[in-house]
Amino acid sequence: MSLLILGIESSCDETGVALVRSPDGPGVPTLLAHALHSQIAMHQAYGGVVPELASRDHIRRVLPLTETVLAEAGCRLADVDVVAYTRGPGLAGALLVGAGVACALGASLGRPVLGVHHLEGHLLSPFLSADPPEFPFVALLVSGGHTQLMRVDGVGRYTLLGETIDDAAGEAFDKSAKLLGLGYPGGPALSRLAQEGDATAFKLPRPLLHSGNLDFSFAGLKTAVLTQAKKLGDDLDARRADLAASTEAAIVDVLVRKTLTALKESGLQRVVVAGGVGANRLLREQLNAACARSKVRVHYPELHLCTDNGAMIAMAAAMRIAAGRQAPEARYAFDVKPRWPLDALDAVPEPEQSVRPA
Repeated sequence: MSLLILGIESSCDETGVALVRSPDGPGVPTLLAHALHSQIAMHQAYGGVVPELASRDHIRRVLPLTETVLAEAGCRLADVDVVAYTRGPGLAGALLVGAGVACALGASLGRPVLGVHHLEGHLLSPFLSADPPEFPFVALLVSGGHTQLMRVDGVGRYTLLGETIDDAAGEAFDKSAKLLGLGYPGGPALSRLAQEGDATAFKLPRPLLHSGNLDFSFAGLKTAVLTQAKKLGDDLDARRADLAASTEAAIVDVLVRKTLTALKESGLQRVVVAGGVGANRLLREQLNAACARSKVRVHYPELHLCTDNGAMIAMAAAMRIAAGRQAPEARYAFDVKPRWPLDALDAVPEPEQSVRPA
């Protein structure tokens, strides 16, 4: 049976709402409309996300965005069959806003609700693209504080192959950018500046590249960038683009080579890249080139769906329902899970992992 699913994303500093219609039978759900509000301008003055401000802004944005999406799709709120929301991981206060609104809408409509894992949303977001993947595949998840390699055999069938043991790739971009005086958000600013620099100008470390496993570590790279910036002193302004390019090259080199190792060890011939860092131009260029040589298919979300968004939440809900992994419920007491490992998605939750509204 076809379902109209409203998805709400509020895990950090972007409020996203979308409508997805699941097919009546086999097939990929269809994105009908989505709207997104970014809080970047609000947080720039503080050099990073302020959780309390993020939560308050989600409260202001989520219902107007819902009205916008319904109007664009030509639907009424009463047409919605399921309300999905991000249950975690993320900022506790921000998650509670989306969960609270979703459950209130569900209760008012008499419709079931479904809490979605944020990273599963990213993982399945390439299914919204013009070139959707097929199972099984290796997934490189590079979203905010998460860098993971997963084997994906189907919806809800995830095996962790490797993950970051300290700073994630996104954090390495942002923290290095801050060391270079590039402000917030640092990652995109560093990537733009890197296009003007020489990626071979500085020899920076590739942490854990030869570790014999698929784990990541980027804290040492951040320290190396700091050390090099201090060495440059007054010459930093003149060499900033070169240092940015060398930093980006080091991060991308590790991501690409670890992903290729995961493909080789798993024997799979398909890779999905998802999350904000998946929009990085150099990462796409180098991974595409490397995979083309090995005749491996690479899939990405559409660029506008790389960031946090409601479409990926509605899509993940639709695919979990269709796969029989999770049924929406007309139960409106809710909690959120600020820390929630993706490979523990279908495990029984532990009480201390959840945050309930007061």
